[in-house]
Amino acid sequence: MKKPNLTIKDIAKALNISASTVSRALNNNPDISTETIKLVQSYAKEHKYVPNTLALSLRLQRSNIIGVIIPEIANHFFSSVLSGMETVADEEDYHVIVCQSYENYEKEKKNVQALINSRVCGVLVSMAKTTTIYDHFQELIDNNIPVVFFDRICTGIDSEKVVVDDYSGTFAAVEHMIQTGCRRVAFFHAPLNLEISKNRKNGYIDAMMKYGLPVDSTTIREADTKQLGYREAIDLLQSKNRPDAFMAMNDNTASGILLATKQLGLKVPEEVSIFGFSNSNISQDTDPMLSTVEQHPQKVGEEAMRLILERVKDEPRSTAKNKYVKTSLVLRETTRKLP
Repeated sequence: MKKPNLTIKDIAKALNISASTVSRALNNNPDISTETIKLVQSYAKEHKYVPNTLALSLRLQRSNIIGVIIPEIANHFFSSVLSGMETVADEEDYHVIVCQSYENYEKEKKNVQALINSRVCGVLVSMAKTTTIYDHFQELIDNNIPVVFFDRICTGIDSEKVVVDDYSGTFAAVEHMIQTGCRRVAFFHAPLNLEISKNRKNGYIDAMMKYGLPVDSTTIREADTKQLGYREAIDLLQSKNRPDAFMAMNDNTASGILLATKQLGLKVPEEVSIFGFSNSNISQDTDPMLSTVEQHPQKVGEEAMRLILERVKDEPRSTAKNKYVKTSLVLRETTRKLP
């Protein structure tokens, strides 16, 4: 029986490194150390590795399909982003395949492999919040598939990005609450491995510092779901020096905070102000309705699709483009009016 040809995955397993590292080492990628390149290429030569030219030609074959990886399609923000993407894709006669990671790193890796196997011509990605290793994204690039990140971006990969101006949106929301008399503002964030969380936290801190207000680490907590927002708000609102305002990571978290204030008999916004983020449907379903930060997700989707199509069509560019979508405040009933 003929011995099967050695594959990149075989080399990766033998050397206990990732397949994407092997691929880059075989192609003398400057991001890989000289030692690793020598190790991989020596092993490949010794074991008579032959590149699969058929697979390579299939990989390089152009299609008119764009892959999209999102955490969850049921999320208002991501469903609106998809709407924007599909609007532009339709205009340019491209099709969209959507994969969901469900906030799971392993699922996200499988999404990437499925899109490579489907020979998509480009991929748009918003990372799962559990993702801290990025080899699977590099594998897309190693397979000559351009990648554009949106919203939850990956700073470890050299690629275009489309992001909401999370810093300015959070700064403006916190500043509004301070200007209406709030002095002890709590901040609830998502995992800080996400750039959006870091940027929003920085916006919060800078707004507090601008007005000379203390930043108390006990009021900065990880809570990005309704359940966590409720639990952490109950704890803080029963403390001796309770917050008089909350800046939430999203509207779901804000709705959990609002539920906690109601359960404790506190008046909103007279005693406690609450600001959400996203302007999702839930922000108008609560009683009172939530003040929130509008992210303009449709525009995020449109900009991301335009960027990936520029890459797919090999349109000239001097440097990687990063697009920033401005936010705006939507003032409703959970915050006080300016004097």
